[in-house]
Amino acid sequence: EWDRWLLMGLIGAAVGMLGFLTHQIIDCLIKLKWDLVANYLQVSKRSGTWRMGADVLICLSPGQDGKIHMTWLCALGSGLAMVVLSSGSVLFFCPAGSPFALPEIIGYLNGTSIQHLFNIKTFLGTFVSCVLAVASGLFCGPEGPMIHLGALLGCGLSQLQSDTLGLHLPIFTRFRNSADKRSFITAGAGAGIAAVFCAPIGGLLFTLEEVSSFWDIRLAWQTFFCCLTATFTTDLLSSSFHGFVYRGHFGFFEAEKRILFWVKNLLDMNVLAFVPTILLGMLGGLLGALFVSLNIKINKLRMQFFNSIPKSPLRKTSKLLETVLILVISCITLVANPGSGKNFLALDVGCILDFPCSSEWGSAAALLVENGKQGITYLFKRGTHEEFGYASLCTALAFYFILSCWTAGSSVASGLVIPMLYTGALYGRIIGLILVSIFGVQTNEYGAWIDPGLFAAIGAASFFSGVSRLTISLTVIMVS
Repeated sequence: EWDRWLLMGLIGAAVGMLGFLTHQIIDCLIKLKWDLVANYLQVSKRSGTWRMGADVLICLSPGQDGKIHMTWLCALGSGLAMVVLSSGSVLFFCPAGSPFALPEIIGYLNGTSIQHLFNIKTFLGTFVSCVLAVASGLFCGPEGPMIHLGALLGCGLSQLQSDTLGLHLPIFTRFRNSADKRSFITAGAGAGIAAVFCAPIGGLLFTLEEVSSFWDIRLAWQTFFCCLTATFTTDLLSSSFHGFVYRGHFGFFEAEKRILFWVKNLLDMNVLAFVPTILLGMLGGLLGALFVSLNIKINKLRMQFFNSIPKSPLRKTSKLLETVLILVISCITLVANPGSGKNFLALDVGCILDFPCSSEWGSAAALLVENGKQGITYLFKRGTHEEFGYASLCTALAFYFILSCWTAGSSVASGLVIPMLYTGALYGRIIGLILVSIFGVQTNEYGAWIDPGLFAAIGAASFFSGVSRLTISLTVIMVS
């Protein structure tokens, strides 16, 4: 069995390198977009009211406010260019890559034959669509496409043959059968989720709960080895490179950079914390059911509308225009001018915002403008009891819930994990803020559990579980 273990290790290393490459390209595209906007604006970055991340806010003097709308159009144009390329690569280059591919992978592992699901065109189209969709500012993440890409690598490396490329290598020929092919696809899918969340055990449990239909102890150990190799490869490369620039520290795994949602200050728990935790669990189930129901209805309407268009080119063009409309509306919801005085621009993942400083609208804008991973980290942060108010959290929750639900199922390769965690973190923090309003900010050890950041993490897990129906693997991923 040495060749099987070797192949599992190669698949894990390949998926780990792909995960590293995906994150680096997304970060570079985001930086490029906002560098262009900053150069167009020609102002220096300074700290604002909500310093959620480094160099996020730009305060403007009254004389510079006239540039806001043109700057917003510049940012919107770069986002639209990415969305058009992202949707076009799925619709016109690899239709099998639209939009999540996880249901298709589960169907394939259950015996359903799906044409072009595991070929080189689908791999390239899904990869390009994923990085562009996430960088454009849509409310989505790279997790779903990474599962598909990991399964593609598991299939390709185990078979070592391609009809598209005319490639048929005379090695590992004994694995060219249906049973072994499905085992390697299962391991590749688990490695994909493990590389995204740096959680090898979470990747293994995810394949057990969600993906695989045929399971044994041998496949479990081999899948875990594949996930472990993928996580190690991603961490090893990330320790040395940032934005494809070598920064040294090769092999030095910093906890703050390795752990996806890093929380520095841990809290002692109290038995009383289980009361709001149960409430958050029930709320997560209800909102998760609402999210799924709403998404099903949106997709039914979407299918009815597009199926009513007789010509295929016009149908594909209409699907592309839908993704453009989603991005435009996502940006328009972030633009307002509810008052006068000194304004700020939030330059980060998202759009250009125009809000009065020190306002709830500005705080909500700062929440929505952040990319998913950074925003979740800020919501999880301990000791920030008064960082965000009710109005900002509720506004961000309404926009994020509706727009992420609409984005799911559109013609871009995108994932739902980051939006689910972000949505749950928002209402979890609202519950935490209610507790702070009732009991006040507690500084003693006995009452330190009354922290909005703690309940943001619990809320994120509850909504993720309510939508996906996952329990064990989700718990492991959240604590990894």
